[in-house]
Amino acid sequence: MSYTVYMIKLWVKTKVAEKLTRDHIFRRNEKFDIDKFTEYLMEICYELDIPTPVVLSSHINNFFEFNTVRFKPDDFVEAVDFEVFIIENAAE
Repeated sequence: MSYTVYMIKLWVKTKVAEKLTRDHIFRRNEKFDIDKFTEYLMEICYELDIPTPVVLSSHINNFFEFNTVRFKPDDFVEAVDFEVFIIENAAE
């Protein structure tokens, strides 16, 4: 019997002055869907208790092309306590 297991695994971190201030692995048992990127992001931000950034097409394109995306404080409507918010694809 053969079966496929899908797992979304994203490494999420915030940094201030190149120092890690938050570190989290987001997992979901489903196949990654780039159209659900904003949904994943909202769930991640809820888990970290930080505001959700504004997602632009350039953010989605960077994640799709490079498996990583960076959000800066200007990408947030609310004030944040970090200099960069990074999401990296950590799936095997």
